[in-house]
Amino acid sequence: MKAIVLAAGLGKRMNSNQPKVTHKILDKAMINWVLSAVFNAGIAPEDTIVVTGYKAETVEAILPEGVKTVRQLEQLGTGHAVMQVLESVELEGKVLVLPGDVPLIRAATLRNLMEKLAEGLEVVVLTTELNEPAEYGRVISKNGRVRIVEAKDATPEEKKIKEINTGIYVFSAEFLKSSLKMITPNNAQKEYYLTDVVQFAERAERLILADPTESLGINDRIQLSKAQRIARKKINYEHMLNGVTIIDPDTTYIGPDVVIGKDTVIEPMTFIYGHTVIGEKCVIGPMTRIIDSKIFDDVKVTRSEVEGAMIHNACSVGPYSRLRPGAVLLENVKVGNFVEIKKSTIGSNSKAQHLTYLGDAEIGENVNVGAGTITCNYDGKNKHRTTIGANAFIGSNTSLVAPVSIGKNSIVGAGSVITENVPDYSLALGRARQIVKINRYRKNEEGE
Repeated sequence: MKAIVLAAGLGKRMNSNQPKVTHKILDKAMINWVLSAVFNAGIAPEDTIVVTGYKAETVEAILPEGVKTVRQLEQLGTGHAVMQVLESVELEGKVLVLPGDVPLIRAATLRNLMEKLAEGLEVVVLTTELNEPAEYGRVISKNGRVRIVEAKDATPEEKKIKEINTGIYVFSAEFLKSSLKMITPNNAQKEYYLTDVVQFAERAERLILADPTESLGINDRIQLSKAQRIARKKINYEHMLNGVTIIDPDTTYIGPDVVIGKDTVIEPMTFIYGHTVIGEKCVIGPMTRIIDSKIFDDVKVTRSEVEGAMIHNACSVGPYSRLRPGAVLLENVKVGNFVEIKKSTIGSNSKAQHLTYLGDAEIGENVNVGAGTITCNYDGKNKHRTTIGANAFIGSNTSLVAPVSIGKNSIVGAGSVITENVPDYSLALGRARQIVKINRYRKNEEGE
C-alpha cells in the first residue's frame, strides 16, 4: 500500500510568499496534519510520497523523516503530479491519493476508504454532500461507474448536484498506471486532471463522508481560520471527555499531538503545542504558552513561556517565567517572576524566585538563588558552564562569570561578581569594600 500526497501548488488565494501546505493550524503545518492521518491509517512514512513543486525545499524541510518526495517542476494538474511519481516509484496493490490541504481528514476515514477497495474494484472515490458546492467538482454515479466533472467544466444542470469530490481516492495501482496514459489536458484549465482517470473505471465505488468538515480544503486564509476553529473545538472537547478541565474552550489552543493527564486544569488564553505531554493534576495558565515540553504531575505554570523544557513533579513556574530549550526542573523546584532558564538543570527543592538568568548551568538540590542573579555564560565567542553544589546560597544581585563552580553548602554574598571557583562550605565575597564618609555633606549650624 502506497500513499501519494499532492503538495506542489502555489495556493494563489492564500496571498502568501510561502507554499500553501506549510501554513499552520494550531502550530502544525497542514501537510503534516494530512501525513499524520495517513500514518495513523496504517501507511508507513517510507511508503508515502509527497509531490512538491512551488518552493519545494520549503515543503520538504518540514516533512517527517522517512517520507519520499517527488518534484513536479511544472504544475500541470493533479493527474500530471501523479505521473511524476510513476517515473521514479514502483506502485503495486492499492494506492491512496489525497491533497495536502485537507488537514481535518481522519485516519479512520482513510482506513474505511482503503478497506472499501475490494478485489475487482478499480477505484473508490471519497465524496460528501454540500448545500452550496461552489467550486468543488460534482460526482455523477450511474450503473457502477463514477464520473467527476470539475466545476469550471460543469453544465448548469450538473452544477445543481450536491455530491462533490473531496479529491481523495484509493486506486488499484494497475488501473491507475494504465489510465493515466489516457488522460489529456482538454479542459478549461489545460491541465491533466486526476479526476479524468475515474471515468475510465468500469468498477468504481463511492464512500460518502457524513461529516463534510473532514474534507474541508484550504484555499485562502478565511478557510484556514475556519479549519482551525473546527480543529480546536474537536481537540478541546476530546480532552474534556478524557478528564481535563478547560475553563474556557473558546480561548484555549491545544495542538493535535498534545497529551494531557486527567484532573489537570487549563486556564484561559493558554496555548499548548507540538509534542507536549502534561501529567495529572496540573494547573496550566492563564496566559501561558507551552511548546514541545514534558510536564509531570502536580505542576503549576502561570503566565509563562515554556519551550523544549522538562518540569518534574510538584514544581511551580511563574508568573512571567521563561523556560527555554534544555531547561530541566527536578522535583519541587520553584521558579518565579522574570526568571529565564536555558540549557540548565535545577535540582530538587531549589528556588530562583525573582529576576534571574540561569544559562548553561548545573544546580544542585536545596539551592537558593537570590533575586537579580545571572550566570555570565557567554564570553563573546563561546558558551561556558556554571555549577552550583547542593545547599548553596547565592545572594541577590550576584554575577557568576563562567566557567565557574560554587561548592556545596557555600554562600555567595549579595552583590558579588564571582570569577573563581568556590570550594565546599565556603563564603565568597567579590565586591568593592564599602566606604562611608560621615557628615560629608552636612552643613554647619551657621549655614556655611
